[in-house]
Amino acid sequence: MTKSQRIFFSHYLEELFPDAKAELDFTNNFELIVAVVLSAQTTDIAVNKVTKDLFRKYPTPNDLMHADVDDVMDTIKTIGLYKTKSKNIIGLAKRLVEDYDGLVPSERKDLESLPGVGRKTANVVLSNAFGIPALAVDTHILRISKRLGLADETDDVLEVEMKLNKQFPKELWHKLHHQLIFFGRYHCIARKPNCDTCKMQDMCPHFKNVISKQ
Repeated sequence: MTKSQRIFFSHYLEELFPDAKAELDFTNNFELIVAVVLSAQTTDIAVNKVTKDLFRKYPTPNDLMHADVDDVMDTIKTIGLYKTKSKNIIGLAKRLVEDYDGLVPSERKDLESLPGVGRKTANVVLSNAFGIPALAVDTHILRISKRLGLADETDDVLEVEMKLNKQFPKELWHKLHHQLIFFGRYHCIARKPNCDTCKMQDMCPHFKNVISKQ
């Protein structure tokens, strides 16, 4: 995708999703990082259903670190990988209390040292909690980046992130992350993208190579 095409795409995303933001429910950085850890391989809607009760029971890292793992499992059992995630968020809370005075750290290396926190989660926290430019790549962004030719089909998540970082200005990353997710979640849908009404047709390899030939 050329620079002018990327600019057009940025404007189109702004047209489609001017108010794009995180769809996870949270009121502070602790709730944010827990919700993002829980969101792996499940939907934000599913996470929001369980965190309402989870945060009522365990509103602080100190509360969660002392939680009974079976109760946490029971509280979040409707989401995927709930057993592993229960242990991770209890361990995460313990680390926050013991190593960071109960506060979520703002350094990537510290975030990625926490149980259940990988690069994608760290990026989300850096961007949404601290305003530090970071562009997390989830399954939606991975898919549409390859469809639109922003990345190669063989690129892994990190390679896609690096390519997006080079192609879009740093000041756009925070909102762009959410807009790209919305584009993949609600417009360029996995099984049936809205190609008929999409303004990206002329520059979309997927449309040119697949959809237009059907």
